Amino acid sequence: MSFQKSIFRISGMHCASCAVNIENSLKNKKGIVSIAVNYANEKAHVEFDDSLIKSDEIKKIINDIGYRSELQSAVELLHEHDHAEYEKNLDKIRSIFLFSLVFGLPILYMAMAGMLGFPMPEISSKSFVIVQFILTTVIIIINFPLYVSGYKSIFKKMPNMDSLIAVGTLAAYLYSLVISVFVFVLPSYKIDNLYFESAALILIFISLGKYLEALTKGKTSEAVKQLISLQAKEATVIRNGKEMRILVSDVRVGEIIIVKPGEKIPVDGLVIDGYSGVDEKAITGESIPVEKKKGSRVIGSTINKTGIIRFKVEKMGKNTMLAQIVKIVEEAIGSKAPIQKLADKVSLYFVPAVFAVAVLAFFVWIILGATFSFALTAFVSVLIIACPCALGLATPTAVMMGTGLAAKNGILIKSSDALEKAQKISTVVFDKTGTLTKGKPVVTDVIPIAKSVDSNDILSLAASIEKNSEHPLAEAIVNKAQNDHVELFKIYSFRAVPGKGVKGNYNNKLILLGTRLLMSENKINFLALDDKIKKLEFEGKTVVALAQNNEILGLIAVADTLKNNARDAIAMIKKMGKKTVIITGDNQRVANAIAREVGIDSVFSEVLPQEKAMQIKKLQLGGELVAMVGDGINDSPALAQSDLGIALGAGTDIVIETGDIVLVNNDLRSVVSAIKISSYTFSKIKQNLFWAFLYNMIGIPIAAGILYPFTGWLLSPALAAAAMAFSSVSVVTNSLLMKYYKNK
Repeated sequence: MSFQKSIFRISGMHCASCAVNIENSLKNKKGIVSIAVNYANEKAHVEFDDSLIKSDEIKKIINDIGYRSELQSAVELLHEHDHAEYEKNLDKIRSIFLFSLVFGLPILYMAMAGMLGFPMPEISSKSFVIVQFILTTVIIIINFPLYVSGYKSIFKKMPNMDSLIAVGTLAAYLYSLVISVFVFVLPSYKIDNLYFESAALILIFISLGKYLEALTKGKTSEAVKQLISLQAKEATVIRNGKEMRILVSDVRVGEIIIVKPGEKIPVDGLVIDGYSGVDEKAITGESIPVEKKKGSRVIGSTINKTGIIRFKVEKMGKNTMLAQIVKIVEEAIGSKAPIQKLADKVSLYFVPAVFAVAVLAFFVWIILGATFSFALTAFVSVLIIACPCALGLATPTAVMMGTGLAAKNGILIKSSDALEKAQKISTVVFDKTGTLTKGKPVVTDVIPIAKSVDSNDILSLAASIEKNSEHPLAEAIVNKAQNDHVELFKIYSFRAVPGKGVKGNYNNKLILLGTRLLMSENKINFLALDDKIKKLEFEGKTVVALAQNNEILGLIAVADTLKNNARDAIAMIKKMGKKTVIITGDNQRVANAIAREVGIDSVFSEVLPQEKAMQIKKLQLGGELVAMVGDGINDSPALAQSDLGIALGAGTDIVIETGDIVLVNNDLRSVVSAIKISSYTFSKIKQNLFWAFLYNMIGIPIAAGILYPFTGWLLSPALAAAAMAFSSVSVVTNSLLMKYYKNK
């Protein structure tokens, strides 16, 4: 079974109900696994079984219900096309507004001149009607795509915002047309209220609102555009012994690239020569240049500051770190936060409900004895003032800004769900080695116990067996042996015992190196060494015992140093009212020593890798909402079990599947930043939803004429259109204000 994820660009969406309509058309089709349509960036993220449904079939389903869809191509190619499509669409919307305005201004002047005391040419009432009719007809023709969309949606039984506007303006236009015919056919007929100017002004305000909405919606994806703009266009490559300046797209994996001071590093690679400081702020959020020398990895789109470096190309195109970041940010934007489900549910029934309210308002006023034109005014105003767009834009625009903000600070949030959960976390659990500590321990003590050996013998045998292991402690012991130039031996039947140590054979003798637990399991008595071990462990050192057959030969103590800013990060998390926990395979004393040093509340020690997830589950059963912060493969089960998995990015190795959030810069303070950005984003979402709901709850009854019996005032359709346009723009503008957020 092959599940495929594809992104479809969709044009022709005009409100949140459009997005819901597309989702409903697809979600029950055989082969569709998941579907999320984002009205704010006009894209559909579809996961489907390629053996049951093809992308062309999905595209056809979307097109058949009145929208235009296009399959998005590879990450590095699509954005130029996206930008061109956005500009083309913006130009089209702008043109509709400007032409509508040009033909609408004379109508506005004619309607308002008498009220404002402006001069008005002497024309007959019939000429007045003809001019209004012609100008309004032209404006309707200019806005013809709106009517096509609106009525097509009605016929498909999926009405949207365009349906409301199309029915409302056409009702006003046709009523005015009938009255105009009476004026010409019946000479004695007195002109009743004409709605030509209302229909025209509604379309002007609607087209203005759509233009402003498109303009502001485009700005919400600014963070992704800025990431894309970081890409270098050219690179200096060595070919046939000569330096050549070529397009980055022509660079091949394995080639050698030279980067001089002030130049952008074009792609990801491994430094083979040179020394420099590289500004990685745009990718990791880290403001201090990072030292690069032989063996260091460099990230494409970062800036070389001081020296000349040569590096070997490792990744190109969609495999580069920048492309992966863009992919993660776009997938997060395309996903839906749980809070959006309420808005989607409302949007699904919103348009039919508005039609019902408009019809009800019309007949209630007729029954109450109002004139037909009065009832028609209420009918049109209700249709026009209702705005599902504000509801549809409230969540995705804030999510787009929030994920963009996070990316600028070296935090990749993979989904809207993760963004929402981060603010609710009550407990943050940290892995120790490689997460709180640097993960590069060093040997501090080598203590012979058996009289037949010295410290070099202990180190030699320990390094011989540990060279087969990939554990950080093993690396420390092997490095110590190499630095001290001790001899290493061939070990047979090597076996790692997860969470306990290693074992093997040398000279037909069983060699064990590991924890108390490993010694106990092999019936080796080490009680006499307990005080010595406890003293080392109280100092925060990890102690392993080396045994041969049933005799302990010696002890090796290894210490790991805390990461920079670990203390600050823990202090800030606790200040936010969150509980902190350390989880480690180390013994209680070492774990407690680290916990004391950083200020962590609780300790889970001597936990085997496979047991970490169980400890997370215990916290969850106790009512805690848990975030797990880890860096290694052995942390994957715990990351997956937690409510929010936070993975450390560790350089260019960005594709981390188990984490919901990836900290590219490896700075633990980014855990705090992620929580704060989440809280800030969701405060904006709640503000947006509040105003969107409040606007519709107040606006629709006023448009229906609820205030008329008390004030004698009835909302005009033109004013309703202006209010509707303002509601969407205000919601998007509130989200745009997020770009001024400062990460402290």
